[in-house]
Amino acid sequence: MAINHFLSTPATSVEQAAGALVGFHASDPASVFLAAWARVADLTDTDLETALYDDRTLARTLGMRRTMFVTPLDVAAILDAACAKALGATERRKLERLVSEQLDIENASDWIRSVETAVLAALRERGPSTAAELTEVVPDLAHKVQFGAGKKWQGVMGISTRVLFLLATDARIVRGRPRGSWRSSLYEWAATDDWFGEGVFDREPGSARVELVRRWLGAYGPGTFTDIQWWTGWTKGLTKQVLAEVDPEVVEVESGEAYVIDWAPADSPDTSWTALLPGLDVAVMGWKERDWLLGDHAPLLFDRNGNVGPTVWAHGRVVGGWAQRTDGSIATEVFDDIGSDALSSVEAKAHDLSQWLGEHRIIPRFRTPTERRLTI
Repeated sequence: MAINHFLSTPATSVEQAAGALVGFHASDPASVFLAAWARVADLTDTDLETALYDDRTLARTLGMRRTMFVTPLDVAAILDAACAKALGATERRKLERLVSEQLDIENASDWIRSVETAVLAALRERGPSTAAELTEVVPDLAHKVQFGAGKKWQGVMGISTRVLFLLATDARIVRGRPRGSWRSSLYEWAATDDWFGEGVFDREPGSARVELVRRWLGAYGPGTFTDIQWWTGWTKGLTKQVLAEVDPEVVEVESGEAYVIDWAPADSPDTSWTALLPGLDVAVMGWKERDWLLGDHAPLLFDRNGNVGPTVWAHGRVVGGWAQRTDGSIATEVFDDIGSDALSSVEAKAHDLSQWLGEHRIIPRFRTPTERRLTI
């Protein structure tokens, strides 16, 4: 893991790191930059912004479990075909029902398609635009519908949110540059062909699913069936079908049967490395079954919905958590006795991260007990 995740030896580029890990988790914009900082030698925030918005060698795209990832374009195409496109059909039917019942539109399917066409025309004329800007020129986006009636999570959502989601799952639009700093989640939308060129997301779903599992096993194996099914967000049946096509090697781990592919463990793995990884980092969120790297620390480092917060690593496992205080300093808490050398290394990394962040202040989108306590 230290080698495959660039935690003992840094990657030479952000594209190399993001590609090898099948993407950086991107639900929280800051997590992408912090995950890259932990893995790429001499990285600046400008380097990552250039790759995302100028050179466009990286894409922010929907992937596994309806989650956003930042990946190189070839991996983004795999995620799109293997996971995102399947979301679109289900979500389209849901929106058609809401539009038909609540907006009293007779042919909801055609109406939604006409709104999508208008959005694409606006993007081609205006260039990258926010949802609010698109609503100004496509008034139908301003409609609102209720969802979850009678449930605790009931609410009202704008049609713009769902229409843009459908266009994204179809890979017809992509998220572009955010308004504000790299910590912002107010993204502009762009027509995919205008942003990346034509044919970038032209992958067949079946082969993409096989390639996705092969890449996951290369970065995260050994992994269990439960790990793979949870990570991909697929049904048990589909996961079994894809695994049969991948035909991985079966091995035994503490929790039972697991899978590997092209297995080549290091002769003398380096366990001296330490790391400060952000909330939602793939080094934790890459598996469903995580006891082997977390021990009994999960209650201190996860929120109630299963999202991990910032973690401290030493000796190849999670040993604590960290947070940024209002003065910009990085506070750490180590739960285990890791020895003086590792503790000094953790403190040095905390200082380096504080210097790298400069005036930026990071509050994780999903807050955890340890992160909250350290910010007081």
